[in-house]
Amino acid sequence: MLYHLIVHVPVSSADAVRSALADAGAGSIGTYDSCSFSSKGVGRFRPLQGSHPTIGSTGNLEEVEEERIEVVVPKEALTRVLRAVKQTHPYEEPAIHVLPMEDYHTFL
Repeated sequence: MLYHLIVHVPVSSADAVRSALADAGAGSIGTYDSCSFSSKGVGRFRPLQGSHPTIGSTGNLEEVEEERIEVVVPKEALTRVLRAVKQTHPYEEPAIHVLPMEDYHTFL
């Protein structure tokens, strides 16, 4: 089983998160490793009472230039990869999406 993992990260931390993903076992496709795709955009959020934001302050809407990093993760590496992202990501609550996916090789 494979998973498609998507994480949004400030541009300044994107290389560190990509390295952590690869080191934890994400991004292996066939005879390649460290495979990922990134696109840039703007993340928006408002830290609420009780939060400890890395960027911004409680109650104020923030906009941050971020990268959306996408990788393939095998089921056996998923927990390790998620822990690596949480340890490396600068945000208190990173936006992480985990989607089950089909390996296209099974259809050929």
